[in-house]
Amino acid sequence: MLALRELQAAFAAHLTGEDRPDLADAVVGDTISAAARLRIHRHHVGQSLAGALASTFPTVQAIVGEAFFRTLAEGFVLRELPGQPVLAEYGVGFSAFVSGYGPAAALPYLADMAQLDWALNLAFHAPLEGRLTASDLAHLSAERLFDLRPALAAGATLLRSPYPIDRIWHGSQPGATVGTVSLEEGPASVLVLRRPDDAAFASLDAAEASFVAALAGGASLGEASEAAVSVEAAFDPSSTLARLLALGVFAALRHDC
Repeated sequence: MLALRELQAAFAAHLTGEDRPDLADAVVGDTISAAARLRIHRHHVGQSLAGALASTFPTVQAIVGEAFFRTLAEGFVLRELPGQPVLAEYGVGFSAFVSGYGPAAALPYLADMAQLDWALNLAFHAPLEGRLTASDLAHLSAERLFDLRPALAAGATLLRSPYPIDRIWHGSQPGATVGTVSLEEGPASVLVLRRPDDAAFASLDAAEASFVAALAGGASLGEASEAAVSVEAAFDPSSTLARLLALGVFAALRHDC
């Protein structure tokens, strides 16, 4: 009989496609042999995990169809099992798997759509915390405002893609009215956010994306503005900051300014 640690390792190997005859002694067989029971167990686990991935990556499934996605997901399951019991946290490596998945090579944007689905999933499960508002900054002088280093709210993620992932996402939703999306419409940048009841994203232009990226890296509002102006000379930091505050992009300040 295998020791517990060896038994667990053997089951994990079995679930990723490795037949382990030494597991037969640990499984009771009757009208169904131990080996057959193990295969049934592996099948059910694979189907369940593929179903969980379909819930986490609905846009990818909408693009490729249920049958293709099932095969794609099953391939991922064989390579990477959950590392913890919360299935909403399963799939961190799915986008990388998609990018190297040969049958999906004709859809070069698919890995980026997986990244967007994953970011929306993370945002949806992020804690709902207080947000920075325009009134919180009303008492600041211009100098102090530009020295401020606001942090992005929990669950906020900036994604940049050479493809029009925002339009592809909208066109993949049930009942979508978006027409054919040309890949020539890209690139696109989106900011994924936690909202009170769900998660969503806002499309950003190149200068706005540079502004947010700088802030996410710890820059001050003044430094972020300079980064954005280097992309677009006509960038208006005031209107962009107002838009981001209205979207609830920043976490509430921890200390008084």
